Amino acid sequence: MNIVQELAGHVKDGTSFHFPFGIHPEIPEILTNIGITKYVVLQMLVASAMVAVFIPMAAKMRGGQPVKGRFWNMIEAILVYLKDSVIVPAIGSAKDAAPYVPYLWTLFFFILFCNLLGMVPGFGTATSAITVTATLAICTLVIVTATGIIRHGPIGFWTGMVPHMEGKLGPVNIATVLGPFLFILEVFSFFLKHCTLCIRLMATMFGGHLMLAVFFAFIPMAAASAFYLFASVTILSLFAALAVSFLELLIACLQAYVFTFLTSIYIGMAIHQH
Repeated sequence: MNIVQELAGHVKDGTSFHFPFGIHPEIPEILTNIGITKYVVLQMLVASAMVAVFIPMAAKMRGGQPVKGRFWNMIEAILVYLKDSVIVPAIGSAKDAAPYVPYLWTLFFFILFCNLLGMVPGFGTATSAITVTATLAICTLVIVTATGIIRHGPIGFWTGMVPHMEGKLGPVNIATVLGPFLFILEVFSFFLKHCTLCIRLMATMFGGHLMLAVFFAFIPMAAASAFYLFASVTILSLFAALAVSFLELLIACLQAYVFTFLTSIYIGMAIHQH
């Protein structure tokens, strides 16, 4: 069951890494005492990778030097695509989107790198932890709320969630009857949308790696059976795990895109209310 335990380690935090061939380095106790766990180390690694990639790239572009090389051109193409095809259309205009582009770029690549790091044997997917995805969702919630309050005022932001209504229901205005109910519904929906950001990302990444563990678990379960049955289960399990791994690679990119896209939409909704 060692293989299953190593794969299951992708979907849970801990104080040690579980690499193949029985290599299990422990995080020093002095660090674990202050809350440094495996997922914290992975997030620090992702942050360091982003600094190593984007600071030199920004320095070259600021100096007027063209970005050269396939890797750098790919990164630049992703940045331009996100800005022109995702962020600006979702928020409404280039002027409104400009203050949020750096945050949304950072959000996309942080989630993407965390997801892809989970594909490396022995590491883990930090975005499969509810604490990580909840923190990202809270950051988005704070930015969206602050945007709406700055644009419409502390009262206008919340009351502006209720759509404008005209007409009467008998002697009473429709807004008087439905306004309070719609206000409660819209506020609840506002917080629920940000909760789904957290749960969607966590559940998707958690479920993918758990599926891998399930497929590999069939192999030791069939070890005591006849050889032909053991060989058949092993081959099928390996092919299934390989297919799921390719699917996980696609989902890793897709979930980073979805989180960024929905965040852009929520910012746009806070700027352009009913």
